[in-house]
This record gives sequence, C-alpha cells and structure tokens, in this order.
Amino acid sequence: MSSKESVVADTATSAPDISSGVVPTTDLVSGDSELLAQLGYKQELRRNFSTFEVFGIAFSIISLLPSIASTLTLSIPAGPVGMVWGWFIASGLIMCVGVAMADLASSMPTSGGLYWWTHFFASPKWRNPLCFLVGYSNTLGLVGCLCSVDYGFSLMFLSVIVIARDGNWTPSNGTIYGVFLVTVLCHALLATTLQRWINKLQTISVMMNLILIAATMIALPVGKHLASERNSAKYIFTQTENFTTWPTGWAFMLAWMSPIWTIGDFDSCVHMSEEALNAARAVPYGIMSAIGASWILGFLVMIVLAACINPDLNAVLASPFGQPMAQIYFDAIGKHGAMGMMALLFICQFQMGLSTLVAVSRQSWAFSRDGALPFSKFFRVISTFFPYTPVRTVWGCALFGAFLGLLCLIAPAAANALFSLCVAGNNLAWAIPIFCRIYWGNAKFKPGPFYTGRLSKPIACLAVTFLAFGICLAMFPTGGPGPTPQTMNYTVVINMTVWGGSLLYYFVDARKWFKGPKITLNLAELTEAQTEALREEGLEIEGLSERDETDGETREKTEKVV
Repeated sequence: MSSKESVVADTATSAPDISSGVVPTTDLVSGDSELLAQLGYKQELRRNFSTFEVFGIAFSIISLLPSIASTLTLSIPAGPVGMVWGWFIASGLIMCVGVAMADLASSMPTSGGLYWWTHFFASPKWRNPLCFLVGYSNTLGLVGCLCSVDYGFSLMFLSVIVIARDGNWTPSNGTIYGVFLVTVLCHALLATTLQRWINKLQTISVMMNLILIAATMIALPVGKHLASERNSAKYIFTQTENFTTWPTGWAFMLAWMSPIWTIGDFDSCVHMSEEALNAARAVPYGIMSAIGASWILGFLVMIVLAACINPDLNAVLASPFGQPMAQIYFDAIGKHGAMGMMALLFICQFQMGLSTLVAVSRQSWAFSRDGALPFSKFFRVISTFFPYTPVRTVWGCALFGAFLGLLCLIAPAAANALFSLCVAGNNLAWAIPIFCRIYWGNAKFKPGPFYTGRLSKPIACLAVTFLAFGICLAMFPTGGPGPTPQTMNYTVVINMTVWGGSLLYYFVDARKWFKGPKITLNLAELTEAQTEALREEGLEIEGLSERDETDGETREKTEKVV
C-alpha cells in the first residue's frame, strides 16, 4: 500500500467522524469520506446528493431555455447560422472541456476542486500563486454568474409587465436593480432555510426546464401553423447575417458566446463533491450528462427558434419588450401566450439563481476553509442552527453579488459585463488546472473510476486551447471595433482588476501566509507515514494540536507540514 493510500486507510474511521453522526454510517458515504480524507479533509457537509441530483444542480444552473433567452442578443446578430451551427460547434468544444474536468473530478473530488488540482499538479515554484489566482477567479466568476442570472431574471420578470402594457412602459435601471436586489436576497433566504430539500429541488428544476423546452418546441410551430409563416430549411441552416461591424466570420464566432455562457457552469458539480454520494462517479457523470443534454436539446431549440423567428432580425433585436425571446413568443402565440411562456421562463430562471448561489457558496466555503479569502475564519464556519449549511458564505456571496449588481445602475454595457465576467473568470479557473496537469503533473495523475485513457491528454490540450480562445472572445465588443463608452465591453477592465488584484494581493501579502490547501484532519491521529504522504503533496496542516504530558502538565504544540 502506498503512503498516500495509507492516509485513506488509517484516517477513515477517525477523520470523517462518521460514528459521531456527521454523515450517515453507510458503506457508500464511508467510502466518500475516505477519499476526502485522502485529499486532507474531514467530512463536514451532509452527503445527500444522488448522481441524478448532482446532474440536476448543473442542469438547473445551465437552465437551458432561460439562458438561451438571456443571450439571444449575442447569437441573433450572426443570423440563423450563428444561432444553430454556432451552438452546435461551441457546445461540442465545451464537451471537451467537460471531459477533461471529469477526469480530474473523478480522481480528486473535493468542493475546492479547481484550485486544489492546480496546487497538486503545478510546479512547486508556481503552485501557490496559481492556486490563489484560480480560487479567486472561480469564486468571483461564480458570483458574476449569480449576478448575470438574477439580472436576466429581472429583465424577464419585467418583460411580462411590458407585454401586459402593450410595450407602453419601459423599466428604469433603478427598477431593474430593485427587482434584482429582492431576487438575490430571496435566494439567500431559501439557500439558508431549505438546505434539507435543496437536492430534491434539483429534480423539480430539471422537470420544469424539460417542460418549458417541450412547451416552446410545440407552441412556436403550432402558433405559426401555416408553412408560409415558418422559415425554410435553407434559411435555418444556411442563412448568414451580420448586424455588427466585425467581419462576418468573426460575428459567427461571437455567436458562440451564447452556448459558452449558457453551458458555462457545469463545474457546479465539482463544488458539490463533498455533498455527493459516490462522488468519484457522480460528479464526472453529472458534468458529462449536463453538457450532453444541453448540447442536444439546445441544438433542437435553436432550430425551432430559427424556424419561427421573424426574418426581420433587426425588429426582433429592437423589441419593445426588452427581450428578443418575448418578441418571438409574441409573434407566434400572441400577447397572452407570450406572457404565459415568459412567466415559465422567469420561474426557471429563478430556480437557476438559487442553484447558482448554492454552488458559489460551496466554492467560497472551501476557499475559506483553506484560509484564502478575507475573514476566512468567519466564513468557513458551518452553521449549527441550520445543520451542514455554510450560512455565512451563502449570505456573503449574496451581499457581494448585490454590490456587483450596482453595475445595472450605470449602463447596459456595464451590466452586460456581468455575463462576460462569468465566462472569462470561469474559463481561466478551468484552464489552469487542466494545463498544470498536462504540463507539469501528468505523471502524478492517478485516474479515478471515470477516465478517458489515451485520449485524456489530447482532449485536455484541446480544452485548454478552446478556453483560452473563449477568454479572448469574452473581451471583444460585440458591436464592432471602435466602441464608444456606451458600447464598450468592460469585461477586460473587470477581469484584469480581478486577476491583477488577486496576484498583487498574493505577492504583496498572501505569499507570507498562504501555502495552499490546508489539512483539516486531526494531527494527533496521523501516523508518520501519513504525515510524510501529506508533505509530498505540499499540503499544510495548521491550527491543529497534539498534547504531550510532561510533569503532569499538558503542552499544546502546533505543527505545520509544508
């Protein structure tokens, strides 16, 4: 047995504290806790997510049709080809990213997976700063996702009112922010009080999303039941447009932002690793199934939308309802039908925001557990009043999201940066651990139950290349070169502030105390072989004590393994 395996064997009965009721005493949960102990952590959250429910939280956060509706302004300018084939190609490349991440998630399932993998695989010289950067980029990227989801919900909710008033009312930025703020606070309240049912809510969310997709794919063609009212197959699959001042080819590439943003939070499965049953299998299969279902269903939805959309795409983009999707519904099924479908849309979008907050709170809690976030000792506490719930990180993320949402008050361009913050921040956080594995740490990689074998490394290389391209794509002004302050894409400003600020914080101060992930196992119960195995992984043990009896007095000692 290797020294690393001995960490699992010898700490399985004590570190996870199974017998004390922290987790159920089933063989399955015991095995998950043993694997978590191998990564240096004791079990603190409740494992109650089945494989389907792990898939459910990712599919709920993806929330296919509401996300497509929120990002149609990015794909319609390239015409039906951008909508249909842009979706198909970009989703296939996202699947490559998902496969590369599934390999890692199966091998090392932990809530802080992305930055943990970075620290494990990177060279000793770069592991700490890269781990620090990935943790902050992922955390802030997920908060940006929460903001963009709840901002999209606000627009959908208000669009129903605009439709009801026949387009004779336009919500102000202050009104949009007011709805956004109430939504964020509601999500925080629900994520705090409904912890026992969060896993079950994912199943409900999956069903709601599938019902909405089916209703849309039936209602739109039925509403335009005459063949003359629908667009031809040639229009759907070959018609290109360009409502930007970029070249037509680049306008097609910019249409990829719709699937990139829509399917861009499948890593939520990773952040639920410590609440999943049989995590080494559930997490990778959750990732793969969420992306696969979104790829296929999204392609079909885009075909239906292209078939039923008004060929005057400018009129759709300039809809008085403030949402192209609302205009598409209105043109096909009338005022009351559009109101009903948009109501279903914003309900699914609301569920999407709740699942997003749950995922970002787990990532933030894991990062606090390792001492990287400001006030980590405060945020890493698990509530006793709401058992197994990181209540403080739930509310911390919600309040920070409410602060970021103030961009809604500035201008639409600033608000749109919330969408790209999510894309660019998460793309960097995904790319770095995959790159570290193939460049520095491939020899250290030990496959889990899910593994792609010889294809693993080529897929990882393709994934890193695509993610780097996605970051560049997210930085471009969507309208064309020479943007004005009103049409500028502020993602480059926001993300460079996030990344530059994180690295500056690390090199100025955090390098003195941040040594990467910390071990939360009981030091007094570790053997010499275990300590050596943990030392080899470059992990830190902090704040733990062992007691020595000397002349009847107890002496406290704190040890660090670096």
